[in-house]
Amino acid sequence: MNQAQGAIDAARAAGAEQYAAADFTAAVDALKRADEAAAQRDYRLALNHALDSRDRAQNAAKAAGLARARARGNAERLVAEVATLLTQAHARMSDDAAAKVSRRAVQEQREIVDAVDKRLQEARTAIAAEDYPAAVKAATGLAAQLQAVLRALGQSGAQPSQKRRR
Repeated sequence: MNQAQGAIDAARAAGAEQYAAADFTAAVDALKRADEAAAQRDYRLALNHALDSRDRAQNAAKAAGLARARARGNAERLVAEVATLLTQAHARMSDDAAAKVSRRAVQEQREIVDAVDKRLQEARTAIAAEDYPAAVKAATGLAAQLQAVLRALGQSGAQPSQKRRR
C-alpha cells in the first residue's frame, strides 16, 4: 500500500490529475478499496487492490508525461504562430501600404493588434508557469484576428482610391 501511495504521489507530481484524470482517479479509488479491505482484515484483497492502484498510478504518470509534452508543444506552436503574425502586422502597419490606408482604419487595426499582443503575453506567462491549457485558451483565435488585420491592411491600399471616385 505504501508503494501504491508513492506511485500516486509521483503521478500527482507528473500532473496526472490534469492530464490523465481517469487513470489517476482509478488509482486513488483502488487504494481506497485496499484500505477498506485491510480494515476488514482481507489482506489478499487489500494486496490485489494495492497492486492495481500502483499499476494504475504508474500508467497515469506515464500518460500524464506524454499528454503534458503534447500540450506544451501545442501551446508553444500556437504562440509561435501568433508571434510571427504579430510581427508581420507590426511591419505592415509601419510600411508604405499602411500609409495608403486611412488613419482611422490603421488606428482600428492597431487597437486589435495591441489587444492581441496583450493576450499573447498572457499566453507566454501561462507557458512559463507550465499551465498549457491556459496558454492555449489565451492564444486561441489570435491568429485569425491577426490574419484579418493583415488582410485589412493589405487590401486597403485599393480602398481609398475607390472611395475618392465616388
